[in-house]
Amino acid sequence: MRNLLRAFKALSDETRLRILNILIRRECCVCEVMQALDISQSRASRNLGVLYDAGFLQQRRDGVWTVYSIDNDAIHRYLPQLVEIIGEGLKGNREANIDLERLKTAERIGTGCAGACGN
Repeated sequence: MRNLLRAFKALSDETRLRILNILIRRECCVCEVMQALDISQSRASRNLGVLYDAGFLQQRRDGVWTVYSIDNDAIHRYLPQLVEIIGEGLKGNREANIDLERLKTAERIGTGCAGACGN
């Protein structure tokens, strides 16, 4: 029950829903999330951490970057289904569509990004 509660608390924030929506499309580091959602590094990192702690995301190292993606092999089998529902629910949402357009040009910033994206 505690894990389910944590998952729903993680989903109760617009920024986290928007992050899941872009991660459905592709994996991203913090700086790519920042660019796609037009938010600060601290806000992106904090919300990625909440989603990671709730079991929605997995992370891996890619050089200086920590890259986040949807954890489709989550221990809690309902999590991928919730992510799918979010993606469907945000189809046609103006702000979510703008995020997806910005995601197309978002990129990992060079070595100067290590401080912002290496967290």
